Amino acid sequence: MPELPEVEVTRLSLADRIAGARIESVRMGKPLRWPLGIAADALVGRTVRAVRRRGKYLLLDLDDGLLLLHLGMSGSLHFAPRQPAAGAHDHFDLYTDRGILRLNDPRRFGAVVYAAAEDSAQAVKLLGRLGVEPLTEAFDPVAFHAGLKRRHAPVKQVLLAGDLVVGVGNIYASEALFLAGIRPTLRASRISRPRAEKLRAAVRDVLARAVAKGGSTLRDFSSADGQAGYFQLEAMVYDRAGLPCRVCGTAVKSIRQGQRATYFCPNCQKS
Repeated sequence: MPELPEVEVTRLSLADRIAGARIESVRMGKPLRWPLGIAADALVGRTVRAVRRRGKYLLLDLDDGLLLLHLGMSGSLHFAPRQPAAGAHDHFDLYTDRGILRLNDPRRFGAVVYAAAEDSAQAVKLLGRLGVEPLTEAFDPVAFHAGLKRRHAPVKQVLLAGDLVVGVGNIYASEALFLAGIRPTLRASRISRPRAEKLRAAVRDVLARAVAKGGSTLRDFSSADGQAGYFQLEAMVYDRAGLPCRVCGTAVKSIRQGQRATYFCPNCQKS
């Protein structure tokens, strides 16, 4: 958390309001995961042209360079005409003539990094190994199946890795595998072409519905205009260990995979 839907919801709640804004000043708080990579004062006078998303990164395109923002494990962005005095977990404020963009991140795994261009070394280091975007036509069924066939790890771990398809985090991987009827421990290379197509469709469906519901608010996520998400209220298996499956009534199980909790229905996801 936050995962692709939460980042996309943040982008949608922010992009139109900040586009065209001129940067007036920058406040840096405690150090984040990576350094900004430029003197903060050097951003003053630049204009925000647009806000894009690549995986779990937000890209603020400037008239000169771009800022790459990552929300880490607990971060959130808020954009408003005014902000209260910065607190202990408010680590970055971008003051513009249209409002203040603030990054709040209690665990400080987030980042704000400047890059001169998207093909510069700084940007390529962060974005260069990301897989295809699942909500675009680039998420090709043939290529997806071929990628699965090359992986011998459990399919949920392959989804989480982000180099085959980007942004399918822990919540949505569990939900997509349930929808596709695939057990999360199944080796990716054993998935047939028809089941790979079913999984691809499930990934797209789950992520699109999550974006429409404003993402998932499990602890403190909210969009850049302060709205909570509601997808977690309709989750089929995630965080429902011991509760009856919404489809068959079998108790949902939870296991650990790569230090993360995985949820599945042992009846609906037999293999």
